[in-house]
Amino acid sequence: MAGQLLLGLSLLVILHELGHFLAARAFGIKVEKFYLFFDAWGFKLFSFKKGDVEYGVGWLPLGGYVKIAGMIDESMDTEQLAQPAQPWEFRSKPAWQRLIVMLGGIIVNVIVGIIIFWVLTYKYGETFTPNSAVVNGIQVGKVAADIGLKNGDKILAINGNKVIRFEELKSSKVLMGNTTLTVIRGDKTIEIKVPDDFLNKVADGKSLFVEPRYTATADSLMAGYGAIKAGVKPGDKIKAVDGIPVIYQDEAKPLVMKKKGKMVALSIDRNGKPIELNVQVDTAGAIGYYPNFDEVKRKTITYGFFAALPVGANMAWSTFADNAKGIGKMITGKVSARNISSPIGIAKVYGSTFDWVKFWTLTGLISMALAFMNLLPIPGLDGGHVVFLLIEMVQRKPVSEKVLEKAQIAGFVILISLMVFAFGNDILKIFGK
Repeated sequence: MAGQLLLGLSLLVILHELGHFLAARAFGIKVEKFYLFFDAWGFKLFSFKKGDVEYGVGWLPLGGYVKIAGMIDESMDTEQLAQPAQPWEFRSKPAWQRLIVMLGGIIVNVIVGIIIFWVLTYKYGETFTPNSAVVNGIQVGKVAADIGLKNGDKILAINGNKVIRFEELKSSKVLMGNTTLTVIRGDKTIEIKVPDDFLNKVADGKSLFVEPRYTATADSLMAGYGAIKAGVKPGDKIKAVDGIPVIYQDEAKPLVMKKKGKMVALSIDRNGKPIELNVQVDTAGAIGYYPNFDEVKRKTITYGFFAALPVGANMAWSTFADNAKGIGKMITGKVSARNISSPIGIAKVYGSTFDWVKFWTLTGLISMALAFMNLLPIPGLDGGHVVFLLIEMVQRKPVSEKVLEKAQIAGFVILISLMVFAFGNDILKIFGK
């Protein structure tokens, strides 16, 4: 997990800072340092100098930076700023050039995100579950049941728009809340309201929302568990649990869970032949089989190289927009700030096994998230610098250096506080709090 996190973030940080670096160089602005991670208090892992730029890796893995001459940044180099402005310095350049320099990192992150999703779409296409293939309806978790959904429901539309892909039901269209689902239940059509604060209930990653409904068929068996020991075979259809008739997995599982650590009686149909088996249930309530996930057929759409570009760009933009919606809901109090994650939370998403498709997908998502976060108007972030440059362009004179210095300090305090909160948040989650 740590390796994938460091690799993914390092790539994105280097490319982000490269955006600032190239933009500054394009306008003849001197760049003094280019660092991955921070060399706080002068400590660094290694460095070298090429031309007039010092390249290196710091010891504090909380991002990276380029030190641009004549700019008030995290280095707080007030000594340099006390000297007369030089033509190669940031402060000597027109506001529009400085604005491009500050947006350079964000622009690169957006481009990187689009390229990642473009290439993934071209190479692997789009694989999804057609909603029409979910013939048995849905299996619901607690959070879905709490808003009124039931096992076997078929969701036809979101806010009146027909659901084409089942994955739409687990996207921001629904999870962000304030949504109406059109549902068929038996021979009735009803509407289910998704509350505005719904994301709070599903963001912990532990609460199942909805999945396709599968029959209680043992498709594959897990070694060492009760099912395989009792003689259950792949393809066996469970017809009853302790004499109670079942058809679907969501009907069989709760009955088995009731017999934790005990024996449970399964009535099985094996190629039309009825069989009775007594199966040991472990202390977690499992007997060790997976249902037949192929019951719900998935579909893959392939794209040519250029046709994949708009699809990939749309994926990237959707990620950017979802971040904006999420932050907006946090600001208004509709979504808990407990959903903010630190690198600990991000590492858990990468997981402990390496998969290139998952790695690049998550790296693309994080690239778009970094672009959005850096655009926030917080002093110390690129967005904070952009705000002051826009003010300068409107009032036709620079914001005073004293104001910029104080804003930089305030922004540093805000960012450190957010980082401490995010780390504390993820640490508490590890302990179930």
